[in-house]
Amino acid sequence: MTTPVTSRGDARALVLWDIDRTLVYVGEVDRTAYREAFAEVVGRPAERLPARGTGVTMPLAIRGLLEDNGVTEREVDDLLPHMLEVVPLRFAAHAADVRRLGSVLPGAMHALMTVAAEPDLVSTVLTGNLEANALIKLRVFGMDRYVDAAVGGFSSDDAHRPALVAVAQRRAGYTYDSTFHLGNTVIVGDSLEDVRTGLEGGARVVAVASGTTPADQLAEAGADVVLPDLTDADRLLQEIRELTDTAEPQ
Repeated sequence: MTTPVTSRGDARALVLWDIDRTLVYVGEVDRTAYREAFAEVVGRPAERLPARGTGVTMPLAIRGLLEDNGVTEREVDDLLPHMLEVVPLRFAAHAADVRRLGSVLPGAMHALMTVAAEPDLVSTVLTGNLEANALIKLRVFGMDRYVDAAVGGFSSDDAHRPALVAVAQRRAGYTYDSTFHLGNTVIVGDSLEDVRTGLEGGARVVAVASGTTPADQLAEAGADVVLPDLTDADRLLQEIRELTDTAEPQ
């Protein structure tokens, strides 16, 4: 893995990338893993699967999967930990399908490279994926070279997505000997959950209308900036710079 060029003590801002429908699209592979894990753990096929492109964290999506398919509340509490163990295993078994059926979204790789090349920016991820699933997606498409995933926030850390901002800020702050806060943290994501995560968790939001949510809805939800996609890396970098031009916490 090629690590970002940021040095300890030089970091000025933290950039938190969402993964699904912001950087990559993996087709039905996530849902296939849900389907297979449900059948293995519950012992029957799932008739309803989680909605696509919502940005809801995997633990909450899996809880909803169990509830929507007639699993009682008591059984959900018992089965959820097992499901959280099995889903990453089933997803890993389909890593070749991620490569075969998935794709990098327009401009995403160049945007990652552009941000990673800035010596004062720490580039990592904040995602609703469990860590194991997220790392597979990044590695399959070679994106792990341009983010420091070790300081990211994953739904295996906390099912409440806004809480992941503080997780990543704390990890990145320790690793890069810096302090990260609302004034110097930016989320780049495509969903209303990404916007909510920034508003509630303490980060600026550059929303990208590359997923299932239209640009006007992202703006209405409170995104600081809305871009149609990631094809203009220079503009993205400019927006990140302008949003993090705050020296002190707010």
